[in-house]
Amino acid sequence: MAARPPCLWLCLAGLLSLRAASALPLAPGPRDEVQAAALQRLREVFDIEELPPDVLPRKKPPQFMVDLFNKVSDASGITRAPGLLQGDVVRSFEDRVHADQHHFYFDISTMEKGEQMLKAEFRVFKLKMARVSRRSGVKHFCKVEVYELLESGSKPQKKHLIASRLLSLYTEGWEVFSVTQTVSKWVGNSSSNRGFLITTTHTFNNRIEHNLVKFAKSQHTLQQSRNALLILFTKSNKRKSPSFVPFSTKSEINPAKTDASHAPHGANVMESSSASTGRRPRAAPVASAKSQITACHRRELYVDFRAIGWSGWIIYPSGYNAFHCRGSCPFPLGESLNATNHATVQSIVHTLKLSQDVSTPCCVPDELKSLNLLYFDDKENVVLKNYKDMVATRCGCH
Repeated sequence: MAARPPCLWLCLAGLLSLRAASALPLAPGPRDEVQAAALQRLREVFDIEELPPDVLPRKKPPQFMVDLFNKVSDASGITRAPGLLQGDVVRSFEDRVHADQHHFYFDISTMEKGEQMLKAEFRVFKLKMARVSRRSGVKHFCKVEVYELLESGSKPQKKHLIASRLLSLYTEGWEVFSVTQTVSKWVGNSSSNRGFLITTTHTFNNRIEHNLVKFAKSQHTLQQSRNALLILFTKSNKRKSPSFVPFSTKSEINPAKTDASHAPHGANVMESSSASTGRRPRAAPVASAKSQITACHRRELYVDFRAIGWSGWIIYPSGYNAFHCRGSCPFPLGESLNATNHATVQSIVHTLKLSQDVSTPCCVPDELKSLNLLYFDDKENVVLKNYKDMVATRCGCH
């Protein structure tokens, strides 16, 4: 028996009713309530509890996150292939310490409750030393050690070694350290998060030099793209969404606290390739009606984030084509209709009138792909999130 279409896609399809509703002679009150309820439901689909502030184009996302988005998805956000992303959420946190060249702190409080952390990476950009003697007595490598700070203060003494490696003095570039175990502890106990400390030692004429090597910090404009990052790969604990109800029955809904105030008045959140009309087609002879029947097929359904008022914090994409399914499932169901065995039997029972309560199969998505969204959260951290079953890639009779 065919499974029910996933709820996320149904929610988006349900929001298409806004366009049809805009043609109806509704009073301003009910119309605003419908739009507010629909936009609130859309926020729930995308797991957005509080609308982030508009930070674009003032703030630029880390290049690592942009490259990761392009790796796992195409320009419209559609996932290229399954398994490219570990987990379904990637969170990036920028260093919050500017005065100390060797202390790095990341505020990870925006992680959602129940979110499971899979992997954590500490990414820091090592700068090339301006002048280093190339005499034979000079070793061209330095030892870099990463510590977890165990106490606060301007000069903390207690620390725990996490990683150590040798780096060339003459090169520059990103260094990535695995810090999964340490950050997992911070997630469980936020008060234990005091950040990282990096130390470097270099041997020069049998004399040890400390902290000669520098790492990029965000206070320099030219180094903002090189600011240290903490990258968390996680798995969300998203609950299955309830079905979308176009007209709210709750009197406590306040449109002023929803996205309605951000969306341009009269804007179509969903734009369909087929116009909605309230006029029913005039009856026609049976032979003519059959010739005009449109079989189940896929049609465009563009979701425009700019029309919703979300373009100030969504980095990529600016919108995407969710598609929707439309058309009839007439007997006999051909191979092109991608019918299930259950739908075939249902079609036969309906045609032979073996049961008065059995209708024809429905035209619904039977293959969906996930969508990737790159955006700023409410603390201006950049997040890459994968949403399952958001784009209908094929329609069929079910």
